[in-house]
Amino acid sequence: MGATDDFNHGVVLSSRALRDGEVFQVRIDKMVDKWAGSIEIGVTTHNPAYLQLPSTMTNLRSGTWMMTGNGVMHNGTTILDEYGHNLDRLKAGDTVGVVRREDGTLHFFVNGMTQGPAAWNVPPGVYAVVDLYGQAAQATIVDDVEVTPVPEPLPEGNNQMSPSSPSSGACGSDLRFHQLHGNNAVITNGGRTALRHNCRSEFNDAIVISNRALRDGELFEIVIQKMVDRWSGSIEAGVTAIRPEDLEFPNTMTDIDYDTWMLSGTAIMQDGNTMRNNYGCDLDALGTGSRIGMMRTSKGDLHYFINGQDQGAACSGLPPGKEVYAVVDLYGQCVQVSITNATGPMDNSLATSNTATEKSFPLHSPVAGVAHRFHSTCGKNVTLEEDGTRAVRAAGYAHGLVFSTKELKTEEVFEVKVEELDEKWAGSLRIGLTTLAPGEMGPGAGGGPGLPPSLPELRTKTTWMVSSCEVRRDGLLQRMNYGRNLERLGVGSCVGIRRGTDDSMHVLVDGEDMGPAATGIAKNVWAVLDLYGPVRSVSIVSSTRLEESEGTQPPSPSSDTGSEGDEDDEDEEHGLGGQDQVAIMPTALEFLENHGKNILLSNGNRTATRVASYNQGIVVISQPLVPQLLVQIRIDFLNRQWTSSLVLGVITCPPERLNFPASACALKRAAWLVRGRGVFHNGLKICEKFGPNLDTCPEGTILGLRLDSSGSLHLHVNGMDQGVAVPDVPQPCHALVDLYGQCEQVTIVSPEPGAASLKSAGTQGDMEKADMVDGIKESVCWGPLPTASPLKSCEYHALCSRFQELLLLPEDYFMPPPKRSLCYCESCRKMRGDEAHRRRGEPPREYALPFGWCRFNLRVNPHLEAGTLTKKWHMAYHGSNVAVIRRVLDRGELGAGTASILSCQPLKGEPRGGFEEPGENCAPPREEQPPPVLLSPSIQYAGAETLASKVQFRDPKFQRTHQAQVAFQVCVRPGSYTPGPPSTVLREPPDPHFSPAELEWVTKEKGATLLYALLVRVE
Repeated sequence: MGATDDFNHGVVLSSRALRDGEVFQVRIDKMVDKWAGSIEIGVTTHNPAYLQLPSTMTNLRSGTWMMTGNGVMHNGTTILDEYGHNLDRLKAGDTVGVVRREDGTLHFFVNGMTQGPAAWNVPPGVYAVVDLYGQAAQATIVDDVEVTPVPEPLPEGNNQMSPSSPSSGACGSDLRFHQLHGNNAVITNGGRTALRHNCRSEFNDAIVISNRALRDGELFEIVIQKMVDRWSGSIEAGVTAIRPEDLEFPNTMTDIDYDTWMLSGTAIMQDGNTMRNNYGCDLDALGTGSRIGMMRTSKGDLHYFINGQDQGAACSGLPPGKEVYAVVDLYGQCVQVSITNATGPMDNSLATSNTATEKSFPLHSPVAGVAHRFHSTCGKNVTLEEDGTRAVRAAGYAHGLVFSTKELKTEEVFEVKVEELDEKWAGSLRIGLTTLAPGEMGPGAGGGPGLPPSLPELRTKTTWMVSSCEVRRDGLLQRMNYGRNLERLGVGSCVGIRRGTDDSMHVLVDGEDMGPAATGIAKNVWAVLDLYGPVRSVSIVSSTRLEESEGTQPPSPSSDTGSEGDEDDEDEEHGLGGQDQVAIMPTALEFLENHGKNILLSNGNRTATRVASYNQGIVVISQPLVPQLLVQIRIDFLNRQWTSSLVLGVITCPPERLNFPASACALKRAAWLVRGRGVFHNGLKICEKFGPNLDTCPEGTILGLRLDSSGSLHLHVNGMDQGVAVPDVPQPCHALVDLYGQCEQVTIVSPEPGAASLKSAGTQGDMEKADMVDGIKESVCWGPLPTASPLKSCEYHALCSRFQELLLLPEDYFMPPPKRSLCYCESCRKMRGDEAHRRRGEPPREYALPFGWCRFNLRVNPHLEAGTLTKKWHMAYHGSNVAVIRRVLDRGELGAGTASILSCQPLKGEPRGGFEEPGENCAPPREEQPPPVLLSPSIQYAGAETLASKVQFRDPKFQRTHQAQVAFQVCVRPGSYTPGPPSTVLREPPDPHFSPAELEWVTKEKGATLLYALLVRVE
């Protein structure tokens, strides 16, 4: 079989185990352009003689580390999202390699260049493995290609240097953060990055220290990557003569009363006492992207460097012969820092360089929360400063385009602050999203020869932008009077751009979301700004998202707060492992006495009843929300004479003296609300089609709110987590309920710790690569397994689950909970407010939702990226029968020889056309004439009894006999099928929503279908 016929099953392993320090390297000889994805390389503990080779190596769930794309996976789970060069961009002739060092670290190489440590504690005796996946068709082992050697780390505390070696030599790269640190600190990125977790609820106890003593004249420099505006005070930095092993880490380093010198704000402190005020810099005034360095001179003076500039001697008299360690206190507003490569004051020329490229920026941390930067490709009048976090238009009023370095993730905010205005020009800053990859326009600052002078003229790729208060697409006016007028921005104003989960573009001004400016935004987009007219310079104030719970962040090799693999899963079930994240259950939750004027409280203030009208029914729970505590209320009574229903959310202002308006939607300050299927902030809709429709929730529905460990607000319906409704909610906050319209009475039910929901709360970071195809863009209410929750569950869902278990299908074929299954029975789909039909693919094509069925989601091939492939395919259904399900799942697609009622059972009186399953001794159908596969966008047609045969079974729980049907939900490649009229006679008329001429789709192409879900219907 050739490389153009299949994209996987290309796994090869080394013939023997690798020695420590031995580089295994291959050269890509041949590539094809038919598939997505490319070569993958890694190591495994499995002996190839006993290993049953999988279709792709990332499917192995034990003893395997792989570099795929620009991420690193361990046992099928992503541990580093942004690591090294993207393997998917390699060409024929490029080389990739892997080495395990004696200390157990794993390094990868691309074209001889080390990409840095990718994993730690890798056991010895591993085999090299190469997966010729996707475009990679042929590779050869290379023995004679030199690679850049990986520097050996010096032992901790090694203070020996050659007298002739400068302090800024190669030895400086071994500086890391020590594995010992404060309780709230996390060390990651191979010891180069430190962050304070729970930054919204914890402000101290996050001290980190260097892994070895500093040499005289050696600079220890860090860069601030993440800050929050919740606290006062900020980073503190200095040196200590206390060895890390002897240091009992206090809440803050200024509590130490011996052998410690610190800079706090502008104050120089020794042993906790202020020695000097008004030092040349103020650490509290530094922002994201600022660099801080410390150096002890040979004379015993302590110098600080800010963005490479020496601030002078801070103090003198440090013991000249005594070891001192660099120490950083991630205090207050400062959340995350990373060590730079600078080891001496001469290495800091990047601060004013206007020719820096992306590779010039020394920090390439794989940890979420790294500061955003501008791409080196920019307008010819733009100068990039401060490591690409500041952009200045040096001349004129135009040619000021700047881009984000990377594509924006969904819900990621790219935000800048206006620093300088030139009032002699008119116009405004322009901001938007573009599908143009900045690198396509040429390297280097100002080196984009194809960049136009202004953003409205950027039309080589689709671009959406906001200028003044106008929304434009490719320069054409789409909308007027949008949001605040950007011409009114002043110095200090902040403006941001966000791409929502619903493919909408939002502009934020001073943190306030202006609502959707445009819809139908492409998946792969970059932020773009035009420093036009009066806006002369801006600086970035945002960073890549740090919203995952701590249990989902990349594991730290030197931190005790997390683990990986199965241990991490077990830890999460008990409350985020080693982190003290278990919620403290209050004695009794109750509603506050301050409430809407039509509210009557009873049952110990746990029941609220609206006694008049349809409004004035706001109540607030008196206790603030506790992270990981699920607070739930039950709808007791609905009055059908009204329309609409309750509103649920949080407020962050003190509720005791709040004068409540007639309805919650009139709250214009510090309020985040879920109403219907929308999410609102201060009265403005910020998200559409979120979760189930609260207006359709029946009596008895239990609704809940939960803050996860990162401060994101989750909505729960009958115990089912609907996902993040609002990220990064300020704390403290109080749950609010508005008994509006139909809803006349609610009761607080016992709160439950959120530990059971932790695994679903942090799905992004620990999501397996095989789970990354997010499938149909539907608003779903993922149901737990029947035994997963004491709350009431859907009986039909449970019945279908019991039938699915009787099929004895391997669990590895299905998604893990909570995304394992979804019920489309009448009550479940009405609660979610599902529409009967949706559109999908390019070009979009309608399909019906499988009402009346229960869907069991299958693991989609991990290499098929949702944004670039499967979402462009159409959705259809394929009737089947229980006898052939296992063979279809083993094959991974519908195709030749797939025995199914819809594709192989001819009607009586019709000639048999090779559709039947071949007999035991029959030859398989000829490859050149595969039988067609019949599909339909209508489950009513594909699931008809003549097309999806019924089977009787006995329910093992109640011992009742039922009839069941099965079908497949599949993604279909556009252009691979031919629509036509039904080819079979049905007992019932076909789905009237679809044209009879396009009710049945026929395909003969191999690889035209992708299994998405198994459907079950039980009568």
